[in-house]
Formats: sequence, C-alpha cells, structure tokens
Amino acid sequence: MPGPPLYIPAAFGPELAAHPDKTNGFMLRGIHRASSNWIGRAVMGVVLGLIAISFGIWGIGDIFRGFGASTVAKVGGTEIRVENFRQLYQDRLQQLGRQFNRPILPDQARALGLDRQFLGEVISETALDERARAMRLNLSDAEIAREITESPSFKGITGQFDRGRFEGTLRSMGYTEARFLAEQRRLTLRQQLIGTIGGDAPVPKTALDAFNRFQNEERAIEYIPLGPAQTGEIADPAPEALAKYYEERKVVFRAPDYRKITFVTLTPDNLASGIEVTDDDLKKAYTARLARYETPERRHLQQIVFPNMDEAKAGAEKLAKGTTFVALAAERGLKDTDIDLGTVAKSAVVDRDVAEAAFALKDGEVSAPIEGRFGIAIVKVDGVEAGKTRPFDEVSADLKRDLQTERARNEVTNVQEKIEDERLGGATLSDAARKFKLNPRTVEAVDRTGKDAQGNPVADLPQNVDALNAAFGAEIRGENEPLRVPNNGGYVWFDVEAITPGRDRTLDEVKDQVLARWREDETATRLKTKATELLAKVKAGSTLEAAATADNLRLETRWGIKRTGQTPGVSATAVTEIFKTAQGEAGSVEGSTPTERMVFRVTEIKVPPLDSEAADAKRIDDALKSRIGEDLLAQYLARLQSDVGVSINASALSQVSGGGTPQN
Repeated sequence: MPGPPLYIPAAFGPELAAHPDKTNGFMLRGIHRASSNWIGRAVMGVVLGLIAISFGIWGIGDIFRGFGASTVAKVGGTEIRVENFRQLYQDRLQQLGRQFNRPILPDQARALGLDRQFLGEVISETALDERARAMRLNLSDAEIAREITESPSFKGITGQFDRGRFEGTLRSMGYTEARFLAEQRRLTLRQQLIGTIGGDAPVPKTALDAFNRFQNEERAIEYIPLGPAQTGEIADPAPEALAKYYEERKVVFRAPDYRKITFVTLTPDNLASGIEVTDDDLKKAYTARLARYETPERRHLQQIVFPNMDEAKAGAEKLAKGTTFVALAAERGLKDTDIDLGTVAKSAVVDRDVAEAAFALKDGEVSAPIEGRFGIAIVKVDGVEAGKTRPFDEVSADLKRDLQTERARNEVTNVQEKIEDERLGGATLSDAARKFKLNPRTVEAVDRTGKDAQGNPVADLPQNVDALNAAFGAEIRGENEPLRVPNNGGYVWFDVEAITPGRDRTLDEVKDQVLARWREDETATRLKTKATELLAKVKAGSTLEAAATADNLRLETRWGIKRTGQTPGVSATAVTEIFKTAQGEAGSVEGSTPTERMVFRVTEIKVPPLDSEAADAKRIDDALKSRIGEDLLAQYLARLQSDVGVSINASALSQVSGGGTPQN
C-alpha cells in the first residue's frame, strides 16, 4: 500500500514547501497533505480555529518564565528562538504575498492576526514533538526512506522516485539530506501521535439518525402558484405617485462612477510568435534537453534486506545452491509485496549502492550482499525494459514552441523596462505600446463592476490582475505602476483618461426603469395580499384544493423535496419554509422572484431508514467521524499544551511582527 504524500515543513522555506504541489498552505496543512483520512483536515481546520482559544489558555502578557528576550515562546523544554521564528514568519508572509500577488505589510499581518496564528501553529507542532520525545517514539531509517520514495512530490515523469529532483530541491534550499530526513521523521511521528487520538472513533446512532434525517428527509406538498397573471391589470401610477416612489428610492437608480481607461497588456504570448528560432537553435536545445525525451532503462527488482552481513552471506549461499528468491524471502517471513521494488529506473532507487549493483546485473541474475544505507541487501533482476529516445523530428515542433515561450518570458522584462523608459521620456502609454508592437485598448466608460454606461459587461478586460480596482484608485494621467500578472505572466498598464463622477439620474432618464421597478413592487404586494386571503380560507377549514377552485387557480403537487438539491418550481427560499412547516399545515412564501409566490400545504413527511451498508450512509458516517475526530484533536491539543507548559514572550513576538522592540 502506498504511503502518505510527503510533507515538507514550512521550516524548509516557502519555495521548498510549495514546490511539490504548488500550494501555499500553512505548516500544519502539511499534515493534511500527508494524511489519507480525516487527520489532515482536522489539523488544518482545528488548529487554526483554536489559535484564539490557545492564546487565552496560555496567557499573552509580557512574561519571561525561565527564558530570555531572544526567545519568542517556550514549549515544555523547547525554546522557539526569535531569529528562527522571524525567518519562518517572513517566509510565510512572502508566500502569502505571492499567492495574493501583492506584498503583505507588517501592519496588515498584525491586523489579521497572522503573527499569533503562525506562532500558534509552531507551538502546536512543538508540543507534539515534546510528547513524542516523552513517549520515546521513533522510526527506522528504512521507513522514512519508504515514505520519501513513495511520495508523489519527488516522482519524475515516469511515475517513479527521481533522486535528481529530490536532491535538486534540497540543494536549492541549502539543506542536507540528513537534515531533511530528520525533519521528515519528526513529521511522521506527529502523524502517528495524532492518529491515535481520533483513530476510528465510533459515531453514535442518534447522531447518524439526526444527520440522515436532515440530509435525506423528503417532503411532499400541494400548492397554488401565484404570479403576475393573478394580480389583474395594474394601471400606471399617477405622475405624482411615480415621482414620490422615485424620490424614496433615488439611490437605486443612481449612475455609478465611470472611468475612461486605456489598457496595454504585455504577455509572453504577445511576443512568442515573433521570436525567431533557427534549426541550429533547435538542435542545440534538443541535445541539451535530451534527458527530457529519453525513457530510461527500467528494471523489475526484488530485494531482501538482512540485519547483518553474516545472515546476508548465509542467504546468498542458499540462493547459490538453488533456493529461489521468493522461497528465501518466505523463510524470513516476508511476503511478495515486502520484497518487490517494482519496475523502476536507476534514479528511482533511493540507495545508490543498491542501484549501482542492481543495474550492473543481467536479467535474472542475483547480486552478492550489498552494504546499503539501510541494511545489507541482496537484489534480483526479474525483467529489463530497454530505454528509448524520441527522435528530433518527432519533438521539433513542440520544442520550437517551448523555446519561443521561454525566450518570450525573458524578453517580457526587457520590453517592460523599455516601455517604462519611453514613458519617463514623455511618451504616452499608447505611443510607447505601439512602438513595441503592442495594441493599446481604450474603454470609453466602465464602472467598478466591469459594466459600460448601458449596463452591459465590458468584454475582454485584462485577466488575472485586478486592473479595475487599481484604475478606480488612480488619478487622471497619474503615474501608475504596471500590474504584474502572476507566474511571470507579463504586465498590464492602465491609464485613466477621464473620470465621470457618480450622480443621481433624473426621473426622465430612468423613467422606464423606475416604472418597471414600481410594477414589480406592486405585483409583489398584491400577490402577498392574495396569498394571505387564501391562507385565511385554509385556516378557516377549507381545503387548499377548494380555495384554488373557488378562485379559478391551479393546484399543483411536488414530491421528493429535500433540503439539498433542486426541485422544479420550488425556490430555495420556499424549501426552507416548507421544512419549517409541520405536516398538514399551510404556509406562504415568495418564489424565485418577487413577482412569484406560492401558497402550500405539507402533505407528507418521509424519512428513509438508514441502511448502514448503503453508500450514502457511509458518507454520513465518514463526515461525522471527521467532525468527532476534529473535536477530539482540538481537546487533545489544548490539553497537551497545558500539560507540557507554554509561555509566550509577547514583547519578542511584537518585535518579530514589527510592532515594537523587545524588552530586556
């Protein structure tokens, strides 16, 4: 069974933490990614939700309980040093800044409580480490190696562990393999410790029944639909009445602020098609990237690991005398799955010595005992898949596009700088753009929501940047910095050419809109009155059918209405009201629009029995187990922090977050 995905702690920096899955989660979200059940979700949701509670338990005063000003917090016997926490905190803010495409200033971070939130996460992790040490929990090197090799984070295009990718990631961050393994060991111990808390907590039958009733209860109704046809003819209001209606709601018809804006967009796509790539360039790139087009030789390997060389030599002798590899494994209590490494490339074998020996063998051969990193190993080759290389002609078209895009990405910054130089020299944004074969686009009038003066959406506004918000905060012909498109996607310039301030429109300008709005309100009022009359008849003893017949109205029925999902002819608001109404009782509710209404009576309530083997019941059970597990974990973390003892140096925390200096 494959192990959980590899979690890279935030201590390894935002690039390393984000690299495998392109996310920007917080530290304990790593446990979420590393878990295949509810544990990760619990850590992600509960720990963050408990930050305020935890600080309430710990106390926030400027306290120094056995540690100095260089310590931001003490958890049991572990001190969280200011310099370490500052680096982690800054890395986190930079991560979030990249995620939102704008820097997060210290004041903003403090206002959002990010400093306390992140410290709470670090404290929770440290408390788990303290408990693991106290319980003398540990893991073997072999288990840690298995997790790394099975992690999707470090698998190459072949789907196998890619040592080059693993080492390159660590090297780029300046970490040794030993240090990474130590961090991974701590994480896995946290996972195991947390897994014992909620485990497979049973869900009470009462809770299952209640959840089942809420989710699967079905109701049937009979109802009278009411709409504009039931209001009769509505004459236009007197001019004085319409004017009074308009004055009372003038703000609804107010014209918003409009901007006349010129946009210029610079993206790699703008430049790529015009970048020349010669055949010589392609051939050089093909040679340089040959590994990309190569499928390496792969071998199906079996491996038995021995605790010492004497046992390994004894095993080798048995194999030499005719004992099969599988039989030798069985003698040692190993199953086929325990010895099967799969069909792998050389780079996917985590132990280099084993890899060298295994790929020096012929198909069917067995190695001599190998002194590997995780024990003495004997390896057998049980099949060889030859490597192959895609020819140049097959990949040249894709390679050309790749080269054009890569060069265009590099060229984007050059063009951006040249445009800025032109603007500094006095050129308008439009003139500067045309000089570099970019097409400026002027939008004559657009409001904050992206609509034109007629209320229609403006097409083809710049994507992936909040250009409108920036433009509405700018002045006419102001010096505006270009907006950077995320992921090196280019730049967007904007120039505000004119501002049309918002104003109250006159009644003559919006008379048709005002009259339409008045009719909607009048229709809604009449429908509500009609519904009240029908309800009064029902409450006086009439059936809903008789009330409908008396007024020549249509009576309809609907079955299978549930709290979730959609029922034709029944709005979400109506569903809520129907489930508030007892069986046999009647009610009235607005429909999908104010000009629709229904008068209904609940005719049946049906709760399907809970079949514990049904897929729906299992989903309910899983959801409730998750909630229970989260509650148990929340209580455990709070008690754990209380047991190990947590002290916080609020002054040092303020120093790190930019709110002050430490006290001596």
